[in-house]
Amino acid sequence: MFLVGLTGGIASGKSTVSSALRDLGCPIIDADVVARQVVEPKSPAYCRIVQHFGPEILLENGEIDRQKLGQIVFSSAEKRRLLNSITHPEIHKAMLKQIFFYFLRGYRYVVLDVPLLFETRRLTRFLNHTVVVYCDPATQLSRLMQRDRLTPEQAEQRIASQMPLNEKRGLANHVIENSGSREDTHRQVLRLHTKLEDSMEFLLVRALAVVTAAGLGGLLLYTVKLLVL
Repeated sequence: MFLVGLTGGIASGKSTVSSALRDLGCPIIDADVVARQVVEPKSPAYCRIVQHFGPEILLENGEIDRQKLGQIVFSSAEKRRLLNSITHPEIHKAMLKQIFFYFLRGYRYVVLDVPLLFETRRLTRFLNHTVVVYCDPATQLSRLMQRDRLTPEQAEQRIASQMPLNEKRGLANHVIENSGSREDTHRQVLRLHTKLEDSMEFLLVRALAVVTAAGLGGLLLYTVKLLVL
């Protein structure tokens, strides 16, 4: 099994591509979903976030108000770095558990859906392929304003808080152009999926895993023999 990183920018259409891959039978590990799970009430990340950002970010039921916290971190690079330093290690640990689960089930590849893939760069060294979902700046701004009911100024601020899509596009192995129709995007996703499915990379990764496991097993057997003798 090999790993594929999927990323994009806010309102670029990454979720559309992720859903299309899931419909094709690809296992998806969504960092946003994991991020919500690791900040559930009473979790270590939750306690640290409340400690640093105060109880005013909480809803009446005790959960974190993601919209209110988002407004705070999108307006301050320092607070955004602080939040990331709290959540990212917990997110990565939870994702690693899911990767191992899919590996045991024998999948050819797993998609890691990570919004800040190139910003943090903590996962890129483990990825065989990286995919960026791109759309032109005007389309991105329009979609974000409509989706989140933001003013142009608010939308531009949120877009500016992320790495530019043009820069991400230059770092990726594959680009899904999502400025056009949904049908065109789905055709590109299908071509990408076919290419990844036809790749033999998973055989090499699995062979290395088997060799490593065999080596560890042999070492364990040798150690046991020494202890017995």
